[in-house]
Order: sequence, then C-alpha cells, then structure tokens
Amino acid sequence: MLKKSFFLALLAAVVCAPRPSVAQQVFQEKAPQEKEQVLWQKLEATIGEVDHHLDGVLAVAIVDLTTGQKYLLHADEVLPTASSIKIAILAELYRQAQQGKLKLGDLYTLQSSDLVGGSGIAEVLTPGVTRLTIRDVAALMISVSDNSATNIIIDRVGMENVNALLDSLGLTRTRLRRKMMDVKAAGEGRENIATPREMVMLLEALYRGKVLNKQMTGDFFALLSVHKESYIPRELPEDLRVANKPGELEGVRNDSGIVFTGNRPFAISVMTTYLRREKEGGDAIVRIATAAYQMFDRLSRASQYGRVVSLHDTGNP
Repeated sequence: MLKKSFFLALLAAVVCAPRPSVAQQVFQEKAPQEKEQVLWQKLEATIGEVDHHLDGVLAVAIVDLTTGQKYLLHADEVLPTASSIKIAILAELYRQAQQGKLKLGDLYTLQSSDLVGGSGIAEVLTPGVTRLTIRDVAALMISVSDNSATNIIIDRVGMENVNALLDSLGLTRTRLRRKMMDVKAAGEGRENIATPREMVMLLEALYRGKVLNKQMTGDFFALLSVHKESYIPRELPEDLRVANKPGELEGVRNDSGIVFTGNRPFAISVMTTYLRREKEGGDAIVRIATAAYQMFDRLSRASQYGRVVSLHDTGNP
C-alpha cells in the first residue's frame, strides 16, 4: 500500500510539474536562428562598407539555398550583364538539348565569318577545318568567355528563345538583346541587361531542377564550374566548387554564380557599373564573395548553437 501511494504521489508531481511557457518554447526554438541573424547583420555591414568606398554603383543579391533567406542591395537595378548573360544562353542550349531540338554532340565547323573581337581560343583555330561539338563550343563560351563561340550558340538556339526561357521563369528584366561585340547595337542602347535579384533567381531555378532534368542539370553545372579567371572564387579554397560566370565591359565588372559550401550552398550576384576604376569593381566583388563564403562556411560546419565539431575534435567538454 505504501509503495502504491509513493508511486501515485510521484506521478502527480510529474504531471503537475510546471511546463515551459509558450514564450519560453518559442525563444528556445528561435534562439539559434537569432544567432545566425547576427552573422547576416555582420555580412550586411561588410557589404555596406564596400558600397560606401566604391566609386561607382554596386548592386548585390545573395540567397541561402538551404533556408531561402536573402540579402539584397539595390538588387532590382537594371545593369549591364556583360558576359554573365552567358548563363542564360547556356541554360537555353541545355533546355533545347533536353527537348531533342539539338544534340550537344553535334559537330560544328568553325567559319571565318564566326570570328569577332574577344574570341580568345577561336581566333587561333583554323576556320573551315576545325570541328567542335556544340558542347565544346559552349565550353569555350563559359571557360574563356570566347565571344565567337557565344555567337555561334546564340545563332543555334535563337535570341528570342533565350528571352522566352527567361519570361517563363518570371525574369522579365533580364534580356539578351544583342550578340557579343555588336558595338552598333550597344551604341543604340541595345545592351544585355539583368538585375542581381533575377540573376540569383535564374541560378536558383536551375539548381532546384525547375529548368532541366537531373542529368542535364548536372552537366550544366559541371560546365559552369570549369575553372576560369573570375572574381567570386578568387580568394576561396581551390578545391571549393564554384559555378559562375563573370562579365567585364568598360566601367562594368560583374560575377554571378553558386558557391557549393558544404551543406549550405548559396547563390550570389554582384554587379557594378559607372566604375571610375574598374579594378576596384573587381576587388569589391572579391571582398563580398569572400565575406559571404566565410559566413556560409561557418553555418555549414557548425551546430545550431554555433559550435564547430570536427571528426578530430577530442577536446574536453
């Protein structure tokens, strides 16, 4: 009888014990997220400092591909894309390949009429003799930003189809309006344009498989990840995968891409224009991309409370 009474008393104590209030529960759930916000605020401060010191116009969009959280600075400003528009051209090429309208393995014979300024490798190849697959041509477009290769791809997929793809994704302010090195079109105001927000939206749509199937998505990002001279990865670890495309014009420096940081990948687009000193525009992109990586790298490796636990961590508690 005594044992039974003791058990009932113990059960009553457990049942009647005070529970955390709703406010306490919410605090416990939100506390780790609130800590992350401190890091976002520090990133914002760093970008604000870069913006303050840059003699030109800076626009930035960063999106956490895990949580969807964004950082935006002048992100809806329409700016020249320079060669960063080649991300959209490549996406349409892969979309048409997926639809069976063309094959990435189709051969193309380089012609003298294809050659334009900024051709890079295409300029030293033998016209009328050199044969490349369409994928090889696209690789030249992305890896060395070859303008002749880019125009070949534009002719193959159709400028209007690139813009139709962008429309289908709701990206109405990103436009391919001229071929590469078409100075006359540029002089008439027909510039290739985008906003940082729409560039990261395009990258996110591709990343989430909303444009291409799994196989095509994988090959698309494999091509976009080929090492190239660019700003986003300049001070990042050499073995880090970065799928990006920079762009340069007079007074313009841009770079847009996805940084595959552990389990916290992020999309980033940094666009600059009206630059007094173009090198400073490139340096601004490097600094912003590095600061973003450092934040996402910590988030990737840390627990929800901020402790980084490695496989070799044998320290005392």
